[in-house]
Amino acid sequence: MNIIACCLLAALGVANHEKAFAFQSTPQIYHRTTPITSNNGVSSSFHHQLSAASVDETESVVVPEYEKLGLPARPGRTLKIAIAGGGVGGLTAALYMLKKGFDVTVYEKTSQFARFGGPIQFASNALSVLKEIDDRTFDRVMEKFTFTGIRTCGIKDGLRSDGSFRVTNDSLDYLWNPDAPADWFVKFPLKECADLFGLPYTGVIDRPDLQEILLDECKQIKPDFIQNGNPVVGYENHGKGNGVTVTLENGENTEFDILVGCDGIWSAVRNQMYSEGGVKSKNKNGKKVQGCDYSGYTVFAGETLLKTDDYYETGYKVYIGPQRYFVTSDVGGGRIQWYAFFALPPGTRKAPSGWGGSTREDQEDPEVNLVDYIKSLHEGWTDEVMTVLDSTPPESVEQRDLYDRAPEFFRSWADGNVVLMGDAIHAMMPNLGQGGCQAIEDAYVLTETLANVRSTEKIEDSLQDFYRKRILRVSAVQFMSRLASDLIINAFDTPWSPHDDLGKSWKSYLTFFWKPILQYAIFPAQFAYLYSYYPTGRMDDVAQRLNEEWKTRHFESSEEAFAKADEGFVRESGPSFFQKGKETKTVLAAKKK
Repeated sequence: MNIIACCLLAALGVANHEKAFAFQSTPQIYHRTTPITSNNGVSSSFHHQLSAASVDETESVVVPEYEKLGLPARPGRTLKIAIAGGGVGGLTAALYMLKKGFDVTVYEKTSQFARFGGPIQFASNALSVLKEIDDRTFDRVMEKFTFTGIRTCGIKDGLRSDGSFRVTNDSLDYLWNPDAPADWFVKFPLKECADLFGLPYTGVIDRPDLQEILLDECKQIKPDFIQNGNPVVGYENHGKGNGVTVTLENGENTEFDILVGCDGIWSAVRNQMYSEGGVKSKNKNGKKVQGCDYSGYTVFAGETLLKTDDYYETGYKVYIGPQRYFVTSDVGGGRIQWYAFFALPPGTRKAPSGWGGSTREDQEDPEVNLVDYIKSLHEGWTDEVMTVLDSTPPESVEQRDLYDRAPEFFRSWADGNVVLMGDAIHAMMPNLGQGGCQAIEDAYVLTETLANVRSTEKIEDSLQDFYRKRILRVSAVQFMSRLASDLIINAFDTPWSPHDDLGKSWKSYLTFFWKPILQYAIFPAQFAYLYSYYPTGRMDDVAQRLNEEWKTRHFESSEEAFAKADEGFVRESGPSFFQKGKETKTVLAAKKK
């Protein structure tokens, strides 16, 4: 290669890698009189980027300029990121990105954050990720946390449980001993799998508490990081290194390097990326909404204050029976949250929807007592289910049709400078409590990936790399979450027993034979896989300390709640604590046996 060409290459290399440019870079025009070739006559790699063939002395070539991206310890300008959606995933991503030194703005559709929305589960894997993201945030969450995975959790027989809320073994003694209890079918190895990796135990935190913690931590870094009441409705990519224009609901356009679509299952960002025909657009039979499949199940949910005989011994229980299942979970402060799953067509609306903190829609028929309706669908079931329902005020019950998505093996989560995460791309059934957990994992992996990007030239590639890193694990969790529902509804029934006629169908025999396989193979493998992602490494000492601190706090707060309930106080689900029953209509009743 001649001396002039070498000098040109050196000059261009310095310009491309050491000079800082404005956000919207202007292409540079270069003129040359001879093609740049290697010694063997083949075009050099740089020349190949400029032109596929030799040029004459009148040709001009456009060479894009890319900007250096910096971090607090690395020179270059700040990466500018817009996040659509201020849910758990969006706020977690915002926190970690702000901590990394990125300039982040979150656009949330609600006009303001209010204290509503039920508890959200953080499994052991999500707790590890949260601690790796920020120790202080982790500690604040733990102060509001209720551990369930340290206690007995599992599947109970919805028909044979005797109503005493007892904790018995789950052996096969009942096969030859008619007096042996047969109510516990399988217990989940949550504690054992957490101990396997040295992690804190699975539990729950109230969504309002979690939101307040994340908002406060983000605002301490960037006070105006969130914009409420003006969601993202569209975008326009500008190609490699040139960012994206984000369009807001009020018509405003703003410029960013990256748009992260974290705006939930009915995502406006995904709607454009995948050309889904409109947010919440439905097909003719209503079983597919904006590319999401109806799972076949609708779920009712409620919350009550109730001291059962097993309150301090159990975390969460899944009562199984013909064509349905009923889940209860301790959520702290004496409260029990419950879910009732039914195989019903979509649109079978009875209760209003207020799921996830959205405004409650009107009840279809205000005269229907929702508790009585749900009890009628559990005729013949254990008194344990009826006791929980009887303590729940009907006006607190909500309902949601469950939709999820198939894994996106053949379409990337990224489009140019735009990427999807959380429920916006991998909405899943709630059976494993991994929806929010996987969004938190997304937030961590995406931020770590972007922190390694040193030039705007590599942004698009990094978003594709994020997709490749996450697709297999997320798809496995989606599959397991759907399988859990399908097995319980379609393959499970009341287990067979030689001592009664409650379980005599082919499904009952199949359920009986599933018992040892689930107990000793499937569930251990499932939870071990879920907890196997733990970026902190082992935290045995932390897990033990947190458990001891929580036991004392949980007992004191629960006993206080039960004592107030005995005095005639009731608890609201809003920001207030306890109010006199005669002073307010309640949405969360208090009852003590």
